[in-house]
Amino acid sequence: MSILVFIEHEGNKIKKSSLETALYGAAIAQQEGSTAQAVVLGDIDAAQAATLGKYGISKVWQVGGNFSDLDANRHSRAVSEVAQQCGATTIVFSHNYTGKAVAPRVAARLKAGLVSGIATLPKADGIVCKSSFSGKAFADYRVLSPIRILSLTPNSMPVKPTSDNSAAVETVQVNVPVAQVKVKQVVKLSDKIPLTEAEIVVSGGRGLKGPENWGMIEEMANILGAATACSRPVADTHWRPHHEHVGQTGIAISPNLYIAIGISGAIQHLAGVSGSKVIVVINKDAEAPFFKAADYGVIGDAFEVVPRLNEALKKFKASHA
Repeated sequence: MSILVFIEHEGNKIKKSSLETALYGAAIAQQEGSTAQAVVLGDIDAAQAATLGKYGISKVWQVGGNFSDLDANRHSRAVSEVAQQCGATTIVFSHNYTGKAVAPRVAARLKAGLVSGIATLPKADGIVCKSSFSGKAFADYRVLSPIRILSLTPNSMPVKPTSDNSAAVETVQVNVPVAQVKVKQVVKLSDKIPLTEAEIVVSGGRGLKGPENWGMIEEMANILGAATACSRPVADTHWRPHHEHVGQTGIAISPNLYIAIGISGAIQHLAGVSGSKVIVVINKDAEAPFFKAADYGVIGDAFEVVPRLNEALKKFKASHA
């Protein structure tokens, strides 16, 4: 019995979401009295791969070759072969874009049960709990197949090293087909924090009345080191780009802090942000449904509250610099 964690990297640096899954896999291994191993696709320095030992990984299986472009079929073939070689009984992915593309294909190849979008460790009897019905309920899942696959919702657990250990790194050869996906261009928003990995998200809705008023949202995000987001009506009216749309029909997020400004809190929006650890709502409508889901609420005009809050945040940040 062993745990295999799928690791993503970029620019010879392991992604934060993968460090989180490494810690999660190590926690399951400790729970079951087994070991946590990892699989890394593509070229990465052995020294960098070995740092996974600090996050509870005992061994890293490195598959060399060009895996820089996401080809889900090639990725799933490689992960499946490594899983079979190391006898993995649990395979852990991050519930991000790559994990959503690769994990189901690995499940199909290995005839394994898949529970996606979980946020807690399995119970002692192996049952896995996850939210369902857009966050209105929780459901318990028991995987009956010999191999189970779990995908962890980002920001479900703190990311910090647990030891000074180094993981053993072994290069492994796998039989994968020629890539069928060729990426012609990658445009990166270098100064933006990806919504799915952001620990703080500042979001605006129609209460801001127009795109010309978004400056105070971006200012707050800059002060807090946060990502910016918006509700669906805002994206549909092109006030903000669609890649900032969070909710059931947009991107589901689970930051540690979600600040909703001028958003009423329709059920479709709540479904995509209900995984947030702390929700702060600023709205002048005291009857806005979002207040029922909020941990903290400010009833007031955003055009008065937000600028004053930004000034207070600046002073607080300056005094603690």
